[in-house]
Amino acid sequence: MLHPVICIDGPAASGKSTVARLVARDLGYVYVDTGAMYRAFTFLTLEAGHDPASRSRMKELLAKLDFHADIQKGEVSLFEGTRDLAPHIRLPEVNATVSIVSALPELREHLVNLQRQLRIFAPLVMEGRDIGTVVCSDSPFKYFIDACPRVRAERRRKQGEKDNLAARDKLDSSRAAAPLLRAADAVLLDSGENDARALADRIVREVRARQNPGPSVP
Repeated sequence: MLHPVICIDGPAASGKSTVARLVARDLGYVYVDTGAMYRAFTFLTLEAGHDPASRSRMKELLAKLDFHADIQKGEVSLFEGTRDLAPHIRLPEVNATVSIVSALPELREHLVNLQRQLRIFAPLVMEGRDIGTVVCSDSPFKYFIDACPRVRAERRRKQGEKDNLAARDKLDSSRAAAPLLRAADAVLLDSGENDARALADRIVREVRARQNPGPSVP
């Protein structure tokens, strides 16, 4: 049995992570940050001293590493062996390189398979860049969250992270493997015009209404 998935896509600093966490908490679903998976592999690639654009090196890493996901306290945590990778995925060098590593087809295929397998264990709120278009394209619950570049840049500044958002957007949207796209049936939400709580409330209402439709009127 595959559990339902709420797909929340969008570019970097669009606010999708905050909204996804709220939706997961409200519905009692498991929160899945797929971007963290790519960040984890970016850190491991850099740690190993490999060229982040090398497909052959990525194949070596995938064959060698004991990378796995575990559901803890309502969200997915990432490990290499027994090492928790969370402390390493927001490093400046990871921010600067993640779009390069995440474009590698071998890595995307590996992680898409892992992400789909998570549906076996629990209902999910999964956020990323290709959830509605590739990972769970069969889901009836698809949302694309965006905001203007100024708003997104200010969010990054407040988070204390340095990011060239324009460069990341270009890499994410132009890569050959699963580019950043809004699914044709995804609802577009503006997180610059609406706060995260309001957007989460809307998604929760819509999901509940579609899962528990009222009685039909004769």
